[in-house]
This record gives sequence, C-alpha cells and structure tokens, in this order.
Amino acid sequence: MLEELQLWIDPLFREGPEAMAVDEWLWMQALVPILRVYQWAGDWMSLGYFGSARRIPEERAFVRRPTGGGVVDHRHDWTYTLIIPRGINLAEMPGNQSYRFIHQALAVALAKENAEVMLTAVDADSSDDFCFQRPVVHDLVNSCGIKIAGAGQRRGLHGLLHQGSVALPTMNPSRAHAFSGELSRHVRVIQIEPDTHGIESICREKYRNKAWNRKKA
Repeated sequence: MLEELQLWIDPLFREGPEAMAVDEWLWMQALVPILRVYQWAGDWMSLGYFGSARRIPEERAFVRRPTGGGVVDHRHDWTYTLIIPRGINLAEMPGNQSYRFIHQALAVALAKENAEVMLTAVDADSSDDFCFQRPVVHDLVNSCGIKIAGAGQRRGLHGLLHQGSVALPTMNPSRAHAFSGELSRHVRVIQIEPDTHGIESICREKYRNKAWNRKKA
C-alpha cells in the first residue's frame, strides 16, 4: 500500500490530445503519487503506443497514448491515471506485479458498488486489438469472463505512468474515493491547475501531431 496519495478528480471534460498531455505533464512534475480521474469531451478513442491506427474507424477521433495496451472506446467508460514517482516501491516493481496491485485495489473498490469482478489468471486466446475484447493477465473480468477493466503502463525517468479504463461508467465520485482508499491509507483530495503553456507544448509535439498518432499505421 502507498504511504500517501493525492486524489485529483479533474472537473474539466477534455479532448483526447489534452487528456493525454495532462497525464504526461503530471508524470513529469509529480513528487508524490497522484490518482487522476477524468472525463472526455466528445466521442474519443485511444490507441496504445505500439498499436496500429488502421484499426480505428475512419470517422472516429482518436489519440495515441504514451502507454501500451489496445484500442479503447471512451464513450462509455470511467477513466483514471495513476502516477507513481521514481523511487517509490510501486514504481520499481515488475510490470505484472504493479498491474496486479492496482487492479486488486480497483476490484475491492468496485465490489463496494456490488460489481462482482475478479483478476484474470492468464491472457485470453485472442489477437484482437480492441482492449476490451482481449483480457490479459491481471485484468478485471466479471463472472461471465467479460473484461471490465484494463490499463496500459509505461516506466521511465519519472517513474510509473498507469492509464486505466473501467467499462462501468459513473459520475459518482465515491468510486474515486474508494479506489484511492484501497491504494493508500493517507489520501489527500487536491485541485491541480496544469500549466497551460506546458500542456499546449506537449499537445503540439505529440498528441495533436498526425505523425505521432499515426506513426505505427
């Protein structure tokens, strides 16, 4: 369990490029673990860093994430990002261990909503690029084996960036509070004002840049 955690329920609905830029900016700036919960402005899809843009329907807006994983449709999900600075134990764990720890905490939080979910033990026998069609080990599935929660991770100089999606949308902040409480005993709710110029710079360099979004196509 984390020693401390800051919870930011982002009040703004953001388009895909800005949503990703805020995550990256936080990742570069954070000195303590941060859980960000946010919503999307518009019908966005996101694509994992190594994915092919060919799988995105032509009429849909999409953005490439800095983390791995498959294609996610964000029209009906609950989206969060967990940032763990370098040097904190969770950031130094092997990927499968940190993924399991985070999803175990999420499973307990969802159980408080009477959602019956469990960790998967093995990867699904599927090559589908769409994230929620292909459960991987330590994803969350329901009793019918349908994927409920997945995520992508990236490690770097600044620590761990974990971007997650839950296929059970809610506007109720109680889920964010329950989840953060399972991640850490000491949670502080905060408000963050991201640096506008920094966010715009990241958007131009990557998330609004066609070369970035289609580079693996």
